[in-house]
Amino acid sequence: MLNSEEMQVHPKDVSGTHALAGIQSSLLFETADEIYARVFQELKPRTKVPAVQVEFCPFANADSFVRWDENGIRVRISDILQAAPAPVVEALAHILLSKLFRRPVPRIYGHRYRLYLNRRDMRRQMHLLRQLRGRKFISSPRGTHHDLEELFDALNARFFDGLMGRPQLGWSRQASRSMLGHFDPSHNAIIISRIFDNPKTPRLALEYVLFHEMLHLRFPVDHRGSRRRVHTREFRAAENDFPRLREAQELLKRLE
Repeated sequence: MLNSEEMQVHPKDVSGTHALAGIQSSLLFETADEIYARVFQELKPRTKVPAVQVEFCPFANADSFVRWDENGIRVRISDILQAAPAPVVEALAHILLSKLFRRPVPRIYGHRYRLYLNRRDMRRQMHLLRQLRGRKFISSPRGTHHDLEELFDALNARFFDGLMGRPQLGWSRQASRSMLGHFDPSHNAIIISRIFDNPKTPRLALEYVLFHEMLHLRFPVDHRGSRRRVHTREFRAAENDFPRLREAQELLKRLE
């Protein structure tokens, strides 16, 4: 069996800009299967094109996966992209197959795909899909040693004049060190790693992480063209108002 790859695609920030008028060789009458077969041949001109099957699936996001084994190439794409224009399908084919073959993705295709997903109508559709199809584990905000609701209310009064509406609050399933906290706008939820629900973990570190996620409610992601800025200039300026910021950041580096 040949190696397989899978990729979850989201709009990401990119350096440099390009016009959409780049090389768009896909033909309007090509099927998705034919586009992937053609891109395969462009990337692997000396390899016989295997059987290609492209399937649109009811995913909760704009996820896409590709697998290559003895049965050929199977591509599974979110059905939110089923009506995408042929150049966008071609761009995603280059992204997926380039990653499958461990080759750099041509910037023109990455830009084209992100620009399409970053359209306001697409962002709205993906937001609704995550709400309708996505599953979100949200535990009680009351942990063994800390209550996230009490901490949120204290930070809200201290930094936001008590005006921030409280989202759903919960602890992660595992005590993750790689994902210390995150804000999920589709479910209006802040999830904090259980690594902080520990009497040995300094409270300052927990306060800073929760404050950081609260800033994501205050300063939503900025979308411009194909660019997606999570931490805007305004976000960073507000974060610098957190007392003992550098001390808190150093504590996060030494978490046990």
